[in-house]
This record gives sequence, structure tokens and C-alpha cells, in this order.
Amino acid sequence: MNLKILIPSQTMLDEKVSKVIAEAENGQFCLLPRHIDFTAALVPGLLSFEDAGGAETFVAVDEGILVKCGSEVLVSTRKAVLGADLGMLAETVKKQFQSLDEMEKKSRSALAKIEVDFARRFLELGEYGQAG
Repeated sequence: MNLKILIPSQTMLDEKVSKVIAEAENGQFCLLPRHIDFTAALVPGLLSFEDAGGAETFVAVDEGILVKCGSEVLVSTRKAVLGADLGMLAETVKKQFQSLDEMEKKSRSALAKIEVDFARRFLELGEYGQAG
């Protein structure tokens, strides 16, 4: 099978694999080369795969979609982190997601300031309209 993991900015992985294990809302599932074609909505968690040599690799994924069609397995997700060691992967995910949380807080703060400024200016326009 050929596994492709797509994130918004790039193709993160494009590799031949012998097995894929992922998780949907109703639990984990395993894909082998002759598995029936299907689509699944992934939940945040771990996806793992084995390469042709049997080495297992892990990918922490956000919500996403997995599509198995013939020998192609496509995974589309907003965020993904690749790692061979679960301990290192957990640390990497923690650092990256903390960084994203901080950026999200800054973005929300900037948006709140813009909304307040917009409301203030809108009220000022109303005052000018009443003065004339």
C-alpha cells in the first residue's frame, strides 16, 4: 500500500507501507493491503504504520479523514507530528501544540481589540449623526 499524509501546507509523508492502524470515533482499525475500500473520520490520536521491513512508525494526528482506495491510503488532517519513538513524539506534540495554543491566544486577543475598536468607532459615527 502507499500511505500519503496530507497537511494544509504540504504532503507530510508518501511511503510504501504494509499495515496502517488508525482510530475513528467507534475505535481503532487496521488496514492491510487487501482490505476493502472505505472512508473514516479520524479522531485526534495516534496513527501507526509498518514499512516493508516491519519497522513501526507513529504519527500524532488531529481530526481528519482517511480514505482507502485500492492500494492508496490517503490521510488528510490539519496537524500531524511524525516520530519513531512514542516518548519523543509525546514531547514534540506537547511543545508544538503549546506553541499553537499561545499563537491562538494572541490571535484571539488581537481580534478582540479590533472588535472593540470597531464598536467604539461605530458608536462615534452614531454620535456624529445625531449632532447634525
